[in-house]
Amino acid sequence: MPRTPSDTARAASDRLRESDLGTDVSFLLARANALSVSAGNAALAPFGLKVRSFSVLALSAGEVRPTQRDLSEFLRLDPSQVVALVDELEKRGLVERRPDPADRRANVVVATEEGRSLHVQAAAATRAAERSLHGDLAAPDRRVLADLLARIAYPG
Repeated sequence: MPRTPSDTARAASDRLRESDLGTDVSFLLARANALSVSAGNAALAPFGLKVRSFSVLALSAGEVRPTQRDLSEFLRLDPSQVVALVDELEKRGLVERRPDPADRRANVVVATEEGRSLHVQAAAATRAAERSLHGDLAAPDRRVLADLLARIAYPG
């Protein structure tokens, strides 16, 4: 029986998986991240969001009341990227910039009622996408993975 293009691609992927790069921890983290971002963006598309804009919305929907600088540092994004994300969400009426009570020179980013409502719906979609992507992992393994990733993401 002739091989299909997907069979050929799968065979090549299997061969590459056995390479030194295919077992490199940093590469595996990057590949897992790419798959996760792709699944997240697909789940968020119906809400007009992507993973980065959802991250800003999610953080602004909580009680933390982050500044744009906080968002930039936590999300590991250039400040100009955060400004663009906040601008986009603000234009849609999902977040507001408000003066930071602790520092008048800074603004905190706060989700509006509409933003909080959209966040709840979008968060459910991202959780479903995550369950699908991580479906091969048992709950205890997911907790171990989350703990290990947290140790890398938040050293010290």
